[in-house]
Amino acid sequence: MKKVMIILIVLMPIGLYAQEYNVISIPDSLKTNAHVVKRYEEKIFEIKSPGKATEHERHVYTILDEDGDSYAKYRSWYDKFTSINYISGKLYNPSGKEMKHVKTKDMQDLSAGDRESLMTDTRYKVNDFYNRTYPYTVDYEEEDDIDGILYFSNWNPLSAPGLSVQFSKYVIIAPKEYVVRYKPFHCNIEPVITENGNKKIYTWEIKNLPAKTAENLSPSWSELVPSVMFAPSDFEAEGYKGNMSTWENYGKFIYQLIKGRDILPGDIKKKVHELTDHLTDDKQKVYVLYDFLQKNTHYISIQLGIGGWQPFDANYVATKRYGDCKALSNYMIALLKEAGITGKYVEIPAGEEAFQMVEEFPCSQFNHVISCVPLNTDTIWLDCTSQTECPGYMGSFTGNRKAILVDELGGHVVRTPSYLLPDNLQFRVINAVIDENGNLDANINTSYKGLRQESPHSLMYGATNEQRTNYLNEMFNLPTYAVNKNNYEEERGAIPVIKEYLSLTSPNYANISGKRLFVAPNLFTKNNVRLSLNTLRKYDLVNRYAYKDIDSIILKIPPGYQPESVPADIKTETAFGKYISSTKVLEDKIIYYRLFEQYSGRFPAADYADLAKFYEQMYKADRNRVVLVKKQ
Repeated sequence: MKKVMIILIVLMPIGLYAQEYNVISIPDSLKTNAHVVKRYEEKIFEIKSPGKATEHERHVYTILDEDGDSYAKYRSWYDKFTSINYISGKLYNPSGKEMKHVKTKDMQDLSAGDRESLMTDTRYKVNDFYNRTYPYTVDYEEEDDIDGILYFSNWNPLSAPGLSVQFSKYVIIAPKEYVVRYKPFHCNIEPVITENGNKKIYTWEIKNLPAKTAENLSPSWSELVPSVMFAPSDFEAEGYKGNMSTWENYGKFIYQLIKGRDILPGDIKKKVHELTDHLTDDKQKVYVLYDFLQKNTHYISIQLGIGGWQPFDANYVATKRYGDCKALSNYMIALLKEAGITGKYVEIPAGEEAFQMVEEFPCSQFNHVISCVPLNTDTIWLDCTSQTECPGYMGSFTGNRKAILVDELGGHVVRTPSYLLPDNLQFRVINAVIDENGNLDANINTSYKGLRQESPHSLMYGATNEQRTNYLNEMFNLPTYAVNKNNYEEERGAIPVIKEYLSLTSPNYANISGKRLFVAPNLFTKNNVRLSLNTLRKYDLVNRYAYKDIDSIILKIPPGYQPESVPADIKTETAFGKYISSTKVLEDKIIYYRLFEQYSGRFPAADYADLAKFYEQMYKADRNRVVLVKKQ
């Protein structure tokens, strides 16, 4: 009984249930730039053993306007590792009076599967009070039992723009001998550590954080706000034990999960030898086997228990002809092994907005698995979930980031290929004609390379003819036009190239006024970004990718016109990039050239005015017009 009373004191801070939810009690500083105020947040994670824990959490939000409504909708995820003990939810009016109350049984219970998921044991409870009278307050409380500790949730009090924080707390209760691992970011908050019997209690608190606003070209949100990252030391799940204190140990745990799961059925072994035994170059063997993988399997998400971490074995994939990223990568490695080539299993944070791996804090930071093949002079990277990507190409999804390569020796930090300015090219050659009525007829041949080919790659492989046509007819910044023909070709390689051929008509493209003809020679590639020169910039400027765009245009004009006004040539280079445009009128042709290079990098907020001026100069130059006058 004494033990229970002590824990209750820990779990129920003084004043919690006496807290006022009247919106009048919210400081004005927390309403500025805010759509929602986090009135109270508490998460208590009690580690009972390396494999078992209990998590108690409470979230109280005051919703100030419709942009904050998403915080009022509560979702609680559970699976084989997590069981919900209880959830309660309350709705309060502006004065703090309770209007509604829901419990676990009142909430919808839904599967977390989607169209890419064949099997998942993840489900979630969901509740929405559907209140739209502002302001209002919601108060949700939950307790879960966790059986299998593979990760800890992080503490992110200021989790998004437009959110302010009145009070937030994170508590870890652990056996004294358990090593609690944490790493603060953008704050110097250290935990208050107390002891209670054989338990150690770590408490982090923060108060009165005003809302932040998002800015274009800013660093990732995680770089701008305080947070603390947590991870297990010793852990256990479904009989598998491990330690995450080093990447070596983390990799050894993952290797436990994949070891012995690379046995192929006899028919697939035979096929591997048919495909590769006559080849003498290992790189060619890799390409052939990757092509075989792409043509004979497809991606389906499978998330069941430890299967969220462990791949289905190679025989399963060979038989079913599908798998998730783990299973397909493991299968590819098995194919390579049969051909006498060593492939490696790599965990990686994927996605353009993925949180970059924190190398100095070993733990699970990954949402994707790929494979790689270290050869004598090169390493070939393979995303085994794509049926169309070129072998070796990582692109914006998995390129230019750190990852963990796993083998029998453990985990090793590696970096995937980066794509620099010469790798990312868009080169357009346009031959066009303007008739005497100002109508435009253009043939557009564009070569896209590296990161610049990802969008046309999707059009080529992932869109129907109708979808492609609809997209192309909205792609260019023209008042009215129609793409009459389109065709695509691909040059496969570690840095792929896609060639696009379009035929386009645009009625009344050129303006005719009396004897004058007004023509904008930059037909298609225009800068549409305008940045306010009066904005006070707070955060650094970040260009994540470098690329180059070149347009070369020959535009035939109706006979009988001569130039009256031709835009001056422009050439400017800044820390952010380079811009060149040139316009000439030669007999019955307008010759236009445009080059834009964007440089990647991080620039101080003080440089914002220079960036705004650079973009404004491009914006105006891209819309310059040639004035032609009818000869007398």
